[in-house]
Amino acid sequence: MAGVTPRVVFVIRDTDYELLLIRHATRGQVRFFLESRGQSIAEIEERHARVHAVLAQARACVPTEWRQALVRRPDLDRFLFAPEDVVVAVGQDGLVANVAKYLDGQPVVGVNPAPDLYDGILARAPVERLGALLPASVAGAARIERRTMVQAVLDGGERLLALNEIFVGHRSHQSARYRIEDRGRAEDQSSSGLIVASGTGLTGWARSISDATHIALAVGVEEAAVGYWVREPFPSVATATGLRAGKLADAALAVTSRMNEGGVVFADGIEQDFLAFDWGRRVDIAPAARTLNLVVD
Repeated sequence: MAGVTPRVVFVIRDTDYELLLIRHATRGQVRFFLESRGQSIAEIEERHARVHAVLAQARACVPTEWRQALVRRPDLDRFLFAPEDVVVAVGQDGLVANVAKYLDGQPVVGVNPAPDLYDGILARAPVERLGALLPASVAGAARIERRTMVQAVLDGGERLLALNEIFVGHRSHQSARYRIEDRGRAEDQSSSGLIVASGTGLTGWARSISDATHIALAVGVEEAAVGYWVREPFPSVATATGLRAGKLADAALAVTSRMNEGGVVFADGIEQDFLAFDWGRRVDIAPAARTLNLVVD
């Protein structure tokens, strides 16, 4: 947007130390709680200090004439991102996934504050490179991975976006009953739910299901396709197991609930942020038109 000063939005999540303080109120109480369980506060404080030191270093990389904002993960759904924003997620890979669904084309830089603790598959930019990556992102000169996301649209118009995966099943992860349709094939199923994952999600939950079922699907992180896996489908006189997995590119997976209560659809493992999926409701899940524009160094 011409004439608008760029803004860098830093996204963080509470550290373990901060969460313990919220629960126990004082450092002394946190220390007592940990020591009563044979643990030390020192390691947790050291991790907390490392994260905030990297955050301070990252904020110092922003050109002085630019604007800055800081948003914590629980506040993402109330924060208004602007088209000229550059988003910097300082934390684990999951933080990049958390922010992705709230964006619409803004470049995202993931900064890993503890490479010895976190994998850094998405948050892989060294903080030392941020000073060069920010102006390159604004100028459109940064290398971008346009990572495909997953979209779920319910029959009532509600929509969920996910960078990794969409889950459909029962909120307690007990047996879920539904009808599944994949490009003309359909069957009633009873299972512990199903997931639809992007290429990015193949390194997470989908990988564990793929390994357990020995059903592997090749989906590139920038490929406009998703894969689905059914978890533990149960055969009976009323349910089948033929549709266990598949790859979708130009079609949606349709799922119709046969659960009187407890059916849910949620994204990227955030179970508390769900859409109700009770009897008769239908959800269509497919690759999303929107992508995560991940800046890579």
